[in-house]
Amino acid sequence: MTISYNWLAEYLPERVDPERLSRILTSIGLEVESLEKYESIKGGLRGLVIGEVLECVPHPNADKLRVTKVNVGGEAPLQIVCGAPNVAAGQKVVVATVGTTIYPSTGEPLTMKVAKIRGEESFGMICAEDEIGMGQSHAGIMVLPETAQVGQSATSYFQPYEDWIYEIGLTPNRMDAMSHYGVARDVCAYLTHHNNKDARVKSPFPSTFKPDQGGQPIEVHIENTDACQRYAGVSIKGVTVQESPQWLKDRLLAIGLRPINNIVDITNFVLHDTGQPLHAFDADAITGNTVIVKNMPAGTPFVTLDEKERRLDAEDLVIANAEGPMCIAGVFGGLYSGVKNTTTNIFLESAWFNPITTRRTSFRHGLRTDAATRFEKGVDISNTVNVLKRAALLIREIAGGEIASDIIDIYPNPEAKKQVALKYHYLKKLSGKNYHPDAVKRILTSLGFEIVKEGMDELWVAVPYSKPDISLGADIVEEILRIDGLDNIDIPTAITISPAIESLGFKEGMREKLAGYLVGKGFNEILTNSITNSKYFSEEVLAGSVKMINNLSVELDVLRPSMLETGLESIAYNSNRKNSNLLFFETGKTYHQSGVGNYSEKEHFCAYLTGNIVTDSWQGKAQAVDFYIAKGVAEALLQSAGIGNFSYVHKTQSKHAIELEVLAGKQTVATIIEVSREQLNAFDIKQQVYFIDIDFLLLLELAGQKKITYREVPRFPAVQRDLALVVPRSTTYEALQAVIAKTKLPKLQQVRLFDIFESDKLGPDKKSMAVNFTFQDEEKTLTDKEIDGMIGKLVAGFEKELSAEIRK
Repeated sequence: MTISYNWLAEYLPERVDPERLSRILTSIGLEVESLEKYESIKGGLRGLVIGEVLECVPHPNADKLRVTKVNVGGEAPLQIVCGAPNVAAGQKVVVATVGTTIYPSTGEPLTMKVAKIRGEESFGMICAEDEIGMGQSHAGIMVLPETAQVGQSATSYFQPYEDWIYEIGLTPNRMDAMSHYGVARDVCAYLTHHNNKDARVKSPFPSTFKPDQGGQPIEVHIENTDACQRYAGVSIKGVTVQESPQWLKDRLLAIGLRPINNIVDITNFVLHDTGQPLHAFDADAITGNTVIVKNMPAGTPFVTLDEKERRLDAEDLVIANAEGPMCIAGVFGGLYSGVKNTTTNIFLESAWFNPITTRRTSFRHGLRTDAATRFEKGVDISNTVNVLKRAALLIREIAGGEIASDIIDIYPNPEAKKQVALKYHYLKKLSGKNYHPDAVKRILTSLGFEIVKEGMDELWVAVPYSKPDISLGADIVEEILRIDGLDNIDIPTAITISPAIESLGFKEGMREKLAGYLVGKGFNEILTNSITNSKYFSEEVLAGSVKMINNLSVELDVLRPSMLETGLESIAYNSNRKNSNLLFFETGKTYHQSGVGNYSEKEHFCAYLTGNIVTDSWQGKAQAVDFYIAKGVAEALLQSAGIGNFSYVHKTQSKHAIELEVLAGKQTVATIIEVSREQLNAFDIKQQVYFIDIDFLLLLELAGQKKITYREVPRFPAVQRDLALVVPRSTTYEALQAVIAKTKLPKLQQVRLFDIFESDKLGPDKKSMAVNFTFQDEEKTLTDKEIDGMIGKLVAGFEKELSAEIRK
């Protein structure tokens, strides 16, 4: 919310300097995020003076230059070399003297210094309008009227507008502070409470209102009284649509609004002044002299002010005439009924539209307007007519014309104010502070609450219509606390607390266990956005994805169907900043759709590996991450979850360089991927990336089936034997494991592949696999004969199944 200091000060009973006002606003819950000086002309023309050219002669060394003598009100005239073609003696001009900083319309600021131009000294500059930020023209110097006084400062002569602008971070419930008048009301409540004297906000609403003539008013009918509970309007004839006066343009420009014309500017001014949106119709475009507030059939075409045709929804509320819609109520006007430069008669609307209906319509059509933002939070229904009167009088004052009808006010079902009870002991309990009842009543009445009744320990108040979010005693306590100042809450000298004992469930405990393992291995946890860019995925994948209806941007338009792409975004972000050795992990969800309204979510535990896992040091060279390191991490994670019996399936039909599925029984519990170069190029990633994707819910299910058992540490030693097997080059370690499993040796505790050797000496298309076997008997020490017997069975199996030869 943008607030102008000058504007706000008009409603305050006393002057409060901008810095103190900033502290007050933050203290009462309207946090000031920034306070900046606003100048309609950069630099405010400070240092510039009005001068008179006394003498103007040609420069002795340059045909296009003139040497002038300029009186600026000092002891002696200044000699200034000027290149403007229109400079002449007798002119009143704007002069930048030595030491003055000027701010051109384009380019950097420039400080005047004594200069020597083609041999002639120059003590300043006679200014063109673009050189001091007053326009874009550089055809010549500015020539002022004869009435301009020599020596007068340019600031006092031109009087450029200056202001202080506050950016306030409003919470969504504070619709009452979405205007200068609303903020001023809070500031006055603060001053009343802390200065212990009544500080009333100056009302912007007229005390008297009388139409100039009683012409035929436009009839108003409300068909949907739930979506529009109150509708007011007034007719104004004979207006002149033109440029707004300077004061009005200055107010709007200061808060970042572009002036359009006097009628539109007044409605914008009143919106930011009071918080009530208005809409001005060209009265001659209201066919049948009738305004109808209703819903139209679904699919009805309607052209809005931005010249786009939109199809209305059956839920959209519109303002219509006898023939069709003129405006989407509370959201956006129509092209053919809006105020144009040729408009002479207008119908001015002030209404209350249902917040939920307005918000849905606004998002449905992608029209996030100032009016919709206020209506969706709930405007003050009691001020609908007051605001209309203020705007009508402003239009008559600025645009001329006559108020041609009485106020039309359709309010079929007026609602009584909500009443809320506040108990003083409850106030003490929540605030931690004892408030005198008089202080409580003074704060509440200054905020617009009415005291309905009071007792020994209880106060009943009627809530103003401007505060629709207040319905509980706790809400009243919050109002008292913020006006008193949150920094004024008493801090107790002692605090009594009971330590909380955190007990993680099985799911959270497993996630912490896996995360703890990876952190110990040097991984960092990341959290990526579950909304991502559809351009990352193929049409086949997008067919089953969940698309955003009201996406925040074109880059965020689909709920992620895969965890890989958002992780690659993080890797690309780090790599582009020279951080290329990355070990990431993440828990998150993917989202899928198998039909209209049939959505599903899947939970994942993922890891991303890229770069070097060991960097260069005096102990050795760097070691890059490879597929086997990723496979080892995946195995370790599954084993940490208690899953030890798993197998692998290599997917040959995959878009990735390598894709390996890890199966527990017949279920795929994890996938290990070497990301394809094509996909890495899409993210501009130059190095290889490995991705581990664990089905987290399946992991939990499998882990929950495992029972924790204790086994005594064996008392008898383990024995290790090595075998070097010469096998066909195509033989995989998985095939080797299958033969070992088929041999069924209960005393074989561990198998480890520790070397692979390839050479022509082994034979064509052959390789050697060196395997270490660990044997152990829990009941006794194994003998050589027993070990040789088991080795013999293994060798026989390898020779039969793999055509292996034993290297001696």
